[in-house]
Amino acid sequence: MADILTYVDHVTLTVLVPDEFGVQALSQVDGVRTVRYVPGEPLPAEGLNAEVLIPKFLSGTDPREVFGQLPNLKLVQLLSAGAENFIGKVPDGVMLSTCRGAHGGSTAEWAIGALLAIYREFLVFERARVERHWDYHGTDTLQGKKVLIVGAGDLGEQLRKRLEPFDATATLVGRTAREGVHGQDELPDLLPEFDVVVLFTPMTEETRHLCDAKFLAAMKDGAILVNGARGPVVDTDALVAELTSGRLRAALDVTDPEPLPADHPLWTAPGLFLTPHVAGSCSGSGHRAYAVVRAEIARFAKGEEPRNLVHGTY
Repeated sequence: MADILTYVDHVTLTVLVPDEFGVQALSQVDGVRTVRYVPGEPLPAEGLNAEVLIPKFLSGTDPREVFGQLPNLKLVQLLSAGAENFIGKVPDGVMLSTCRGAHGGSTAEWAIGALLAIYREFLVFERARVERHWDYHGTDTLQGKKVLIVGAGDLGEQLRKRLEPFDATATLVGRTAREGVHGQDELPDLLPEFDVVVLFTPMTEETRHLCDAKFLAAMKDGAILVNGARGPVVDTDALVAELTSGRLRAALDVTDPEPLPADHPLWTAPGLFLTPHVAGSCSGSGHRAYAVVRAEIARFAKGEEPRNLVHGTY
C-alpha cells in the first residue's frame, strides 16, 4: 500500500472513465488525466497505461477481462456502494474503493416509500380508482412501528434518520456489535420484536441467504421484510412460502434471480411490493456518485488512501 501511495504522489494519474459525465466531473482534479472508454468495446490505446479504472455502474462485464489489459492498474473506483461483483477479482496489490455515501439517501427514500405504500394501502386505492370504486376504509400506519435495520453503514443510518420524523423507531444491526449497534449474532433474539426488518447489508458469502427459512420464521406474524440490499441475501423459495401463507409481507427492490423470469412465483405472490432494482436510480444519482468518486480520486492523486477502501472479504 505504501509503495502505491508513494508512486501516485509523484505522477499524473491516468483515469479510465466510462462516460462523459465522469470526464467532466474529474476535469478539475489536480494531477489527473481522464481517458474516456466505452464499456464492452476495446480500451483506447491512450488508456492502457491507466492507474485508475472506474467501472460502469452495475456493469455485467467480468472485470477480469479489463484488468488483464491494464498492467499499471493501482485503484478500481466503483460508482456503486456494493462491491460483490469485484471481490476476489481485483488483482493482488490493486485497491478497491466503493461509492459509499452516494446512494444511501435514495435507497432509504425508496424503503420509506415502500413502507408507506404497504401500510397506507396506496396500491389498493389505486386499483379502486382504476375500477371507479370508492373503497373507503381505514389503513395501518408507519407511526409507532419498530424497524430493525440489518446493515449499519450509510444505508442504515440514512434510513434511521428518515424513519424518526414518521414517529417510527429504528434499531441497527451490524456485522459485530458496537455502541448503538447490535451484532448480527443477536438476530434470533431481535427478530420477533419488530414490525419491519430491513436488509441493507453488503452481499458477501457470509450474508448469502442470511434471510433464510429460520430467519423468516423468527419474524413476528404480519411483519414486513424489506430487501434493498441484493437478491441472494434472501432465500427466495423460503420467502415465497411465507408470502403465500399470508403470514408475512415484503417489499423487494432486488430479487434472486434478477431480473425475474416471466413464470417466477414472486410475480403473483400475495403481500408483495416489488420494484426492478431502482432504489438508487433517480435524478441526481450521477452527480452524487461522482462527487464521492471525485473526492476519492483526489485523495489518491495526492498520495492519500481512499476512505471507502474494501478490505478483505468486505
